[in-house]
Amino acid sequence: MTSTIVGIDLGTTNSEVAIVRAGRVEVIPVAPGARILPSVVGLADDGSLLVGETARNQYALHPERSVRSIKRRMGEYTSVQMAGKDYSPQEISAMILRRLREIAEAHIGETVSKAVITVPAYFSDAQRQATREAGEIAGLEVVRIINEPTAAALAYENCHSGARKALVYDLGGGTFDVSVVNLESDVVEVLASHGNNHLGGDDFDQKVVGFALDHLQKVHQVDARQDPLAMARLQRAAEAAKITLSDQPYATLSEEYLLEKDGVPIHLSVEISRAQYEELIEPYVAETLDALHVALSGAGLAVANINEILLVGGATRTPLVQRRLEEELGMQPRAEVDPDLCVAMGAAIQAAVIAGAQAPTVLVDVTPYTFGTSALEYFMGEMYPYCYVPLIRKNTPIPVSRSEAFCTIFDGQSKVDINVYQGEDPDALNNIEIGRFTIEGLRDAPAGNPLITTFSLDVNGILQVTSREKETGLQHSITIDNAINVKEPSLQAREYLTASGHGDRLS
Repeated sequence: MTSTIVGIDLGTTNSEVAIVRAGRVEVIPVAPGARILPSVVGLADDGSLLVGETARNQYALHPERSVRSIKRRMGEYTSVQMAGKDYSPQEISAMILRRLREIAEAHIGETVSKAVITVPAYFSDAQRQATREAGEIAGLEVVRIINEPTAAALAYENCHSGARKALVYDLGGGTFDVSVVNLESDVVEVLASHGNNHLGGDDFDQKVVGFALDHLQKVHQVDARQDPLAMARLQRAAEAAKITLSDQPYATLSEEYLLEKDGVPIHLSVEISRAQYEELIEPYVAETLDALHVALSGAGLAVANINEILLVGGATRTPLVQRRLEEELGMQPRAEVDPDLCVAMGAAIQAAVIAGAQAPTVLVDVTPYTFGTSALEYFMGEMYPYCYVPLIRKNTPIPVSRSEAFCTIFDGQSKVDINVYQGEDPDALNNIEIGRFTIEGLRDAPAGNPLITTFSLDVNGILQVTSREKETGLQHSITIDNAINVKEPSLQAREYLTASGHGDRLS
């Protein structure tokens, strides 16, 4: 009997382990309801080792006893301190790999001794060797190290037919690389890569941390930079806000008793909008687009030669990233395979092939259509009230929920009409209208009163659309049954009106 070879994505922020069983790729749960292991290690009060969620929770309270983002140090002849003791980057990474090995063994009921481990395409020989050494320390024979874009392409395209050229855009927690790959028959060939091993979601977090620090300085005249505990808590709050802003137009950074000034406790509570966040991270996104063109040039290809864009890494959920890629390349990026999991899935596929198994299948439930609403925006050089604003794009995995902020047009505007469309045309009137409702009784406010509209689509194709006045909580909803089966205009829907408590786009 051939022993199982696992596939491991050893990430900067999170790590995963996957296997192939009965011809299907399976990302192994690391805890009930969770398949992602935070790449954080720590030592508890009693000296016991913490890995994953417990270590990440401890980091906010005892950063001196915890280590995160060690992947950025791989290949360096250096050490990091944890609870006053020095560890090499390989030793810290080995702690994560050992925990993943134990999780896999408990799940499949046998000893795991072999693994395929992924690394960024831009990793140097020293970094790859350090990764191999970490596997050996963890008791794993690393049968192969493969590039993350190769693994991602395998997950997306393991059953593809015909020849295509894809651009794999991999923006993780701590590293970024973009690769041009050729997909033909059973071969995934990387033609060119470019990137930055010190650019990722962690840097986005730091911009949000800076936003919070500026707020503390302005409102409370306090500098939290010299307080390690406060900084660790800000880091946690920033990461949570970043994740929220992927789906919501606003997020709140909130930490009670963050620090003290002259014996008086200082609390943090500040709202950040998606627009503010995108302004902060725009230079980083622009850098990734520059790298994209370097990779294309290295492959001797033009934008027109690319057939598809594959998104990899949790930071690609950032709406600005997807929007800028679509503007730059003229096509909608693919994200139907979970960007957090696709690299581990591809590593498992490679592991199965090495073990002699047939190429497995990757099955995902996606929406076949784009759903959105209309708003007043510039269209073909003039303001037009029916510009289509997609909220849920086709090929998005379901269930899914997306929100966007819209604003009133007139001073004192008391009601707004919400139209729900299915389609792709930038002119909403050329798409299929599948529902509509009106939210009335808005507060008497100047133009620009924000309303948050949310589209939620479940696995059964039921679409719920909700619009809520941000300041008062006044809310109206519509539920559209079998939205993914609508082929012609249909206004059969159920409406709900509630009032709880007593963007730049215009609705």
